[in-house]
Amino acid sequence: MKKGLFLFVLAAIIAQVSCKNQSSKIPQHKNKPNLLIVLSDQHSYDMLGAYGNNQVITPNLDHFASEGIRFDMAFSNQPVCTPFRGMLLSGMHPLKNGAFVNDKPLLPNKTELLAEVLKANGYQTAYVGKWHLLGGNRERPIPSEMRYGFDTVLTNNCHVDFRPGKAFFWNAEGNKEYFDKWEVYGQTDQAMQLLDNFNKDKPFALIVSWHPPHDWGKFEGDDGKMHYRYDTLEELMELYERDSIQVRPDLKSSPDRRRMYHGHMAMISGVDRAFGQLMDKLDKIGATENTLTIFSADHGDMLESFGARLPKQYPHDYSARIPLMMRYPQKLKKGATTSLLIGTLDFMPTILGLMDIETQQDYDGVNLATAILNGDEHAQQFIPTWVYRTGDNTNEDWRGVVTKDFSFAYGGADEPDMSSLSNVLFDRKNDPYQSNNLFWDTNYAQVKDSLILLTQKWMKEYEDTFYTASDFKRVEPKEGWAQNRVKSPFELFRENRKGGDLP
Repeated sequence: MKKGLFLFVLAAIIAQVSCKNQSSKIPQHKNKPNLLIVLSDQHSYDMLGAYGNNQVITPNLDHFASEGIRFDMAFSNQPVCTPFRGMLLSGMHPLKNGAFVNDKPLLPNKTELLAEVLKANGYQTAYVGKWHLLGGNRERPIPSEMRYGFDTVLTNNCHVDFRPGKAFFWNAEGNKEYFDKWEVYGQTDQAMQLLDNFNKDKPFALIVSWHPPHDWGKFEGDDGKMHYRYDTLEELMELYERDSIQVRPDLKSSPDRRRMYHGHMAMISGVDRAFGQLMDKLDKIGATENTLTIFSADHGDMLESFGARLPKQYPHDYSARIPLMMRYPQKLKKGATTSLLIGTLDFMPTILGLMDIETQQDYDGVNLATAILNGDEHAQQFIPTWVYRTGDNTNEDWRGVVTKDFSFAYGGADEPDMSSLSNVLFDRKNDPYQSNNLFWDTNYAQVKDSLILLTQKWMKEYEDTFYTASDFKRVEPKEGWAQNRVKSPFELFRENRKGGDLP
């Protein structure tokens, strides 16, 4: 399986040597740590060596896990691209921040956003990579009023062709500039240049958001043939022997599935290589010790598990459970792991808490900084999870919770349907691969009832009466959700309250 590991590590060493430069070191700001958040896209928790996968090649991320803390119970509250990013930057529920489904904008006027808070505290702020927060047509640059406090935004918004010569970004003049290399590598170059050029007398905050290992669109290749949606650079594909790849326990292996896993894991190895370059750059500029560095992902990829038609938007761990690792040598223990429950909603308040930055904002998420620093694994009892939809999407609406003992969601048909991916109840301790759905098992009726009550508790907090696509259509502003810049769904539902009492 790992015939390419030696070549991969050798290439990483060569890359480290080739990118050495004479850049001056950033001074260690005593009271203001730097912040570096690195995100991959559609990357499940189980697709990293650090999380127990012995076939995916991720030496840099595995080493990073050993230098800080690895979270084993991190979840994307709404496992969808745009909602994740909206929660990350706002600390607010999507019904309140506006980014409640894909391609709907994060509203700029509902709270002080992450980069705005950091700028107010003297930080230089920059964002590189996938944005997916603009709303509407993806093929346009990000206007200044929608940059949410970032001084620099280098992005193509959300363009899923990662090939050299096809991947691009919008430059300062609003024109496309194309990368001559794989998108991840081009964006990593941009991030490293920013790290070199930041003002050495001020702290920085940088988010790097890569598209891969997200599957990509069906484009015609140079040979005139349509490429496969998980294929990637040949140098990365060569790291693996396809015929020996093992798929997840619930799946039957087949040539098509091994091909899918092959490309997915190869892209992850490319992400790992780029991550290693970023960590080397932090070392070279002398910023490692005083930087809170975070690696995570917006959601996972089902990779056809349990008959899923989509890669994400499901309550299963392969969709909603995400890798999360943090390194901050001045505060966080080296080589630690935690089973603390943490969701996307908690990221912003927790990050600011770890950085000792105080705000007056009331977040929907929880500041778990003290729990992390004290090793408290029980500070949070459950994570709310959900999916909203508009239009005739192939997914279903569902609401649920994750506890340490169970994963639960409901929203599918009322009649018993063992194929439903929205009505689920999994025993987390006795069924780690979630192969036995207990939702209709009468022996678990009391457990299910208690989890329904927990779910309805958080729904009531956001006045969610189990909104469906027709409900969102009913309160949609005249300009449409994609162009909405004023009122959140939460506000519009309050103004147009219909359909019965709150749950």
